[in-house]
Amino acid sequence: MKPARAILFGALTVGVLDGLDAVIFFGLRGVAPHRIFQAIASGLLGRSSFQGGVATVALGVLLHFTVALGIVTTYLLASRRLPSLARRPFVWGPLYGVAAYLVMNYVVIPLSAVTRGTPPLPVIVNGVLIHMFGVGLATALFARAAAHASEPLPGVKPVL
Repeated sequence: MKPARAILFGALTVGVLDGLDAVIFFGLRGVAPHRIFQAIASGLLGRSSFQGGVATVALGVLLHFTVALGIVTTYLLASRRLPSLARRPFVWGPLYGVAAYLVMNYVVIPLSAVTRGTPPLPVIVNGVLIHMFGVGLATALFARAAAHASEPLPGVKPVL
């Protein structure tokens, strides 16, 4: 699989898996799906995103998939420099997912306009698990698929 295709399909897969997890997990707790994506948009807009209707839902979906694209692209580029990342997706993928979870929850969200307290333990456990497997492992598997592509990324030389 060519790198650009792996990034595109990887981002779509990660975005759908993570979004579906959120819709199901929080839906079982009474949260409507549109509110989840408005919550994502609140990272830019603050609390006003919840009064924005379809426009802020669409913004939340766009932001969600943009983050997924960044996560997949970063891993794929890193795997070009550190081929072990692509060769051992079942090891490095879940670890990358945990790193992505930590960055999102302890760097990105605190720097955003989102206001929230400490999430309950089930929310944390679900978040870590979906990031390990739906985000990290899925990302690493797409990087592995791209590792065998005959078209290397320009200017990127392997370290290992």
